[in-house]
Amino acid sequence: MMEFLWRFCVLMSTVMMVFGAGKRPNIVFILTDDQDVTMNGMTPLVNTVSLIGKQGMTFNNMFTTSPLCCPSRSSILTGNYVHNHKAYNNSISGGCSNADWQKGPEKTTFATYLRGMGYKTFFAGKYLNQYGTKDAGGVAHIPPGWDEWNGLVKNSVYYNYTLSVNGKAEEHGDDYNKDYLTDLINNRSHEFLEKQSTTTPPFFVMVSTPACHAPFDSAPQYVQNYTKNAAPRGPSFNKAGTDKHWLIRHAPNPMAKDSVTLLDDVFRKRWRTLLSVDDMVKNIVDTLDSRKLLDSTYIIFSSDNGYHLGQFSLPMDKRQLYEFDIRVPLLIRGPKIKAGSVTDYPALNIDIMPTMIQLAGDPAPKDVDGLSLVPVLIPSTTETGGLSRDCLIEHSGEYEVNGIKGCPNTEFLANCFPSCVCEDSKNNTFSCVRSIHPGVSTMYCEISDTESFQEYYDLIKDPHQLTNSIKSVKPPDLAAMHKKLILLQLCKGNGCRQLVPPDNVEIEGSV
Repeated sequence: MMEFLWRFCVLMSTVMMVFGAGKRPNIVFILTDDQDVTMNGMTPLVNTVSLIGKQGMTFNNMFTTSPLCCPSRSSILTGNYVHNHKAYNNSISGGCSNADWQKGPEKTTFATYLRGMGYKTFFAGKYLNQYGTKDAGGVAHIPPGWDEWNGLVKNSVYYNYTLSVNGKAEEHGDDYNKDYLTDLINNRSHEFLEKQSTTTPPFFVMVSTPACHAPFDSAPQYVQNYTKNAAPRGPSFNKAGTDKHWLIRHAPNPMAKDSVTLLDDVFRKRWRTLLSVDDMVKNIVDTLDSRKLLDSTYIIFSSDNGYHLGQFSLPMDKRQLYEFDIRVPLLIRGPKIKAGSVTDYPALNIDIMPTMIQLAGDPAPKDVDGLSLVPVLIPSTTETGGLSRDCLIEHSGEYEVNGIKGCPNTEFLANCFPSCVCEDSKNNTFSCVRSIHPGVSTMYCEISDTESFQEYYDLIKDPHQLTNSIKSVKPPDLAAMHKKLILLQLCKGNGCRQLVPPDNVEIEGSV
């Protein structure tokens, strides 16, 4: 009885501190696909920046813990690192929406938590890359926690797709007015929000757009936008990665002319797809405002991973350990969040889940790997712990055993396009520690290949990661970084925050 009363008091205290007396706040989560920040990926999103960023908080240091769709999305949903939810890549065999995922991690997502707290829940858009396939249970499988479900079958597209609408297949073609997926998500979220009021139960809405993922189909009214723009030519653009791991060294340098032409076209098309996302954001905010719900709603905007176009001579993709692929946007507005605030606090995709739970009024779960960002968003709730964090970035390389058709010598490689330049491989499997502390910004990586390759960057001195300075690291410092990486690879729950080794596990002191 005493324990129950204690938990109740903690809950009420959290509720009062975060949003005062009354019903729980509403939450809207907007997730884009493959949206970078290092190539000015927020530029097309004028409404988003104005209505969410300038009315709330912008996180300058937001990272994905895995630069690939399904692993990252699984981490967002559960608040856990890849090594704990075990969705290692985009395939069924790699854990993406397979039976093990559905029997385990899928049962404890932010959707199941929030629904258990009395929230009405709504989902529209891309879920996980294998969702809706036969091996993933087909369209009849509705992930637990969702009251209204509009889940895209398989990966991002804009036309000619199937939705699971509350467990039943809904086919779509190529009519812009009926089928363009970003607009459909916009319209269906609008319909849901129009039914909500100040007297209905609190709601949680997740809208997961295909933009700005391939095949980069923009709405017809935007096909002439950005015709004079080109991909940024930063310091790492078309630069040979001669001191980097095998896959980067494998990329031809300089890039072929057709690769450069294509990536510039892709850059423009990606921006165009985001204009429909920006329309959706404005519509969501306007609808909340018209329903007198805006002041009691938290709106979170982020992406699953970043992207590259020409950096280190890689034409177009993600899946790399560098800043362009692991940095993503994070904007949050809502009750008691100071408008126009900006933070350098290092945030991760695994933080979104516990942040939502605490914003909703319950204590943030202690058994997840992520941290609640509420102390950063609303500093009066508790101390933030300062600008200090060690983060794990991990990726398991995907590959084709029999090679890529039309491309010679591509065994154990994948995603070889354009000009047979491969963006992933069996030995593109890595684990990194991204460390941010006062006066410190570093990355240390170990690549699981035949070379046991290592990379190290001091991002204060070398923000574009142009020079792998692993040879300059002193042996004791190298041993300490290796130990920290192993601890993160083994961590679970609170151990991921305190870096305490599990019982009966010995950590090697050197590499």
